[in-house]
Amino acid sequence: MNSQQIGVIVAQLGTPDAPTAAALRPYLRQFLSDRRVIDYPSWLWQVVLHGAILRTRPKRSARLYQRVWMPEGSPLRVHSDAQVAGLQARLGDRYRVVLGMTYGTPGIPHAVASLEAQGIDRIVVLPMYPQYSSTTTAPIYDAVTRAAGTPKKRTYPALRFIAPFYDHPAYIASMRRHLLAAIRDRETPPDVFVISFHGIPARYVHTGDPYRAQCERTARLLADAMHWRDDQWQIAFQSRFGPEAWLQPYTDQVIEKLARANDGRVLVFSPGFTTDCLETLDELGNEGREAFVQAGGHEHNFHLAACLNANPDWLDALAELIVDNSWRS
Repeated sequence: MNSQQIGVIVAQLGTPDAPTAAALRPYLRQFLSDRRVIDYPSWLWQVVLHGAILRTRPKRSARLYQRVWMPEGSPLRVHSDAQVAGLQARLGDRYRVVLGMTYGTPGIPHAVASLEAQGIDRIVVLPMYPQYSSTTTAPIYDAVTRAAGTPKKRTYPALRFIAPFYDHPAYIASMRRHLLAAIRDRETPPDVFVISFHGIPARYVHTGDPYRAQCERTARLLADAMHWRDDQWQIAFQSRFGPEAWLQPYTDQVIEKLARANDGRVLVFSPGFTTDCLETLDELGNEGREAFVQAGGHEHNFHLAACLNANPDWLDALAELIVDNSWRS
């Protein structure tokens, strides 16, 4: 065993391998079959999933991915690889940093196995979700513990999961510097800031998920750090799916309302997405812009700030979190 080296898993939700219906179908099947994500009775949900959703959604999702796909591959994968490389450079030889995804490839089981194959028996897990949710963070916990402790294994690595860091000063400070730089790049500063988080069914919060409270805390700390007046910013939740109520206000409705009110230049930023992906680049960048224009806003008044991605300040903050959660000897 390499008892001196510490493994680090940068844990993401996942992405398909290609922007095609053939690649989307197994990815969506895996993602939408997780009871942490969709908790309807399995006998009912599997009929719906395999009957309607997997027959139509892969083709539609493939078209959306094609609008944001990069020459190097999926944006989430490209930016995640850059984050892994940046963290490895900052942490040095004492650490071995790898990427692991809950759904798709490279999967979390592969990440755990690759570290153990190198004789590493201490692993720090970094969920790339600052705010805890039972739909994102918890599946990472599940996947890592399953991979680390399969019944046939004689050993079990020591694990440390980095706790949600929604109010960590270094996280807030890195977002502040990131947004200030984005604002400086504009000829005129934004008038209104929309702070958009991925939504979850409201029922999940009512039954104990702390996600909304943590999102609100992040948004307030960021607004205070940016010295925004209360009328300059608004929290919102995107990506609702299915018939039941999700967390509100909905991002698309907020964007449309701002356009109709002619409130000037709008900047949208997603603190909960630490890596640009379909939900930021297309849902906000493309669909959000289209909704803004259709509601009467001028296209040049709508702006999307990039996620933190491989921003040096952000990687410094993550490296600090990893070291603080590591074994000292």
